[in-house]
Amino acid sequence: MTTKKPLRSQAWFARQDKMGFYYRSWLKNRGFPQDQFDGRPVIGICNTWSELTPCNSHFRTIAEHVRWGILEAGGFPLEFPVMSLGETMLRPTAMLFRNLASMDVEESIRANPLDGVVLLMGCDKTTPALLMGAASVDLPSIGVSGGPMLRGIYNGRPIGSGTNTISMSEQLRSGRITLQEFHEAEASMHRSQGHCMTMGTASTMACMVEALGVGMPGNAAIPAVDARRNLLAREAGRRIVELVRQDVVLSQILTREAFENAIRVNGGIGGSTNAVVHFIAMARRIGVELDLDDWDRLGRGVHCLVDLMPSGRFLMEDFFEAGGLPVVLRELAENGLIHKDAMTVNGRTIWENNRNAECWNREVIRTVDAPFKPNGGIAVLKGNLAPDGAVLKPSAASPHLMKHTGRAVVFETIEDLHARINDDALDIDETCIMVLKNCGPKGYPGMAEVGNMPLPPKLLRRGVTDIVRISDARMSGTAYGTVVLHIAPEAAAGGPLALVATGDLITLDVEARSLHLHVDDVELARRRAAWTPPAPHADRGYLKLYLEHVLQANDGADFDFLVGKSGAPVARDNH
Repeated sequence: MTTKKPLRSQAWFARQDKMGFYYRSWLKNRGFPQDQFDGRPVIGICNTWSELTPCNSHFRTIAEHVRWGILEAGGFPLEFPVMSLGETMLRPTAMLFRNLASMDVEESIRANPLDGVVLLMGCDKTTPALLMGAASVDLPSIGVSGGPMLRGIYNGRPIGSGTNTISMSEQLRSGRITLQEFHEAEASMHRSQGHCMTMGTASTMACMVEALGVGMPGNAAIPAVDARRNLLAREAGRRIVELVRQDVVLSQILTREAFENAIRVNGGIGGSTNAVVHFIAMARRIGVELDLDDWDRLGRGVHCLVDLMPSGRFLMEDFFEAGGLPVVLRELAENGLIHKDAMTVNGRTIWENNRNAECWNREVIRTVDAPFKPNGGIAVLKGNLAPDGAVLKPSAASPHLMKHTGRAVVFETIEDLHARINDDALDIDETCIMVLKNCGPKGYPGMAEVGNMPLPPKLLRRGVTDIVRISDARMSGTAYGTVVLHIAPEAAAGGPLALVATGDLITLDVEARSLHLHVDDVELARRRAAWTPPAPHADRGYLKLYLEHVLQANDGADFDFLVGKSGAPVARDNH
């Protein structure tokens, strides 16, 4: 099949001059024959494999299956590495480096002789980083997620990544389990390759790749060690060659309708709050305006259909066996919550791909008429404490705390929290509201997943499992509780959060979408006059660049100079 327009790679490989010699000859050191450069689509395999990113440690195998698919379809595969972001390893937080990785992806794609790209992503920040970078270039692109781990099993019962890490650490802190039991659970939880098997951010973003239409059907939930994950990778390799020949670029897939579909799917699966900040950044890279009000408007009334940790009982392996994301997509579409004609990378609409999806276990995936939990969409809160917005995940919150007024117990920094939280003399009870400052994009820096603050042991020993917590931080998608996150502007940028003092009354009203600090304007003005901005975290390197250019959470925490896209052209040769 001929392509709709000349291949981009031919600006490198079709040259019959000095530069053509350069471009072809150095690749021939691997044994590529001359006819490999005859005009077949050149496909990049963008790989985030790393032993420091355990979720992605099997990506060498997935890349090989993508390669075979590209070759079978008549393409020329060339694999390249980009920065890999290991959520469990990177300090101070992987989110600090999401924008850096996206720049690596963008510039690697643009600068090389590629006509299309397959993006291998799994761990939390690798998915948005790769999609953001690819969006800025806007070539034909397909996302392939690495798949979730098998379910964790400890003492004969299922345990889930992150979710039970949090619960068991609190059991250890309150003396309910021993250190030996804690270590045994560590070995039992993560027993295969793949990313978190709860509906954490990694699983959420894998679902979002499928819901956006940028991944092949089934991308969301096939376990990493299931042979069908490799089959999907091979099919993606075949399909990207056709996308190049048909000149279907990423902006034709990542449309406004696609983002609206995915936001509603996030509500339907009880997805991570992290999707909010990633989607806003991704959308603005591709040229789609998306904001917090869209998240609230589109998520209202979308029920959580999936009974998965952290909101429920089951794990991603159960979700896959029950029918996976196609069942959720069909259920939402049949109830008028999906743009059925949104196009996907396999050439069919989202409705054509999922109209015949069957559910094999209604305990795991419920119906819209009988949902697992009502109103699963992300709630966007505003008020004098969060003028530019904050978010809360209703499906993971405690119903009795969704409307609550309490006395603030303030922690100025994460170090302040760690120093005082285990002290039984801390003046706090279950009616209080924990407030954590200086953990946003600039304050941490990087907006770490520390918003689901650990509860004081003296409350845990009394059986208290949740109190309202408020911060400018994020939290892991595997976490749970009545946790208000992403407050904007953040404390370090001088937002009202910086002015909260211990003893202030705060009212959270999720139904009214309100977050109110009961301190009058005169007193707030007095406190602001006395407030001193925190000292910068760095005076050189990437961190300095980050602090100078990162946007607030409500704007996706992207860099101000990366909003929008530059496309694929590169005007000049290198010699």
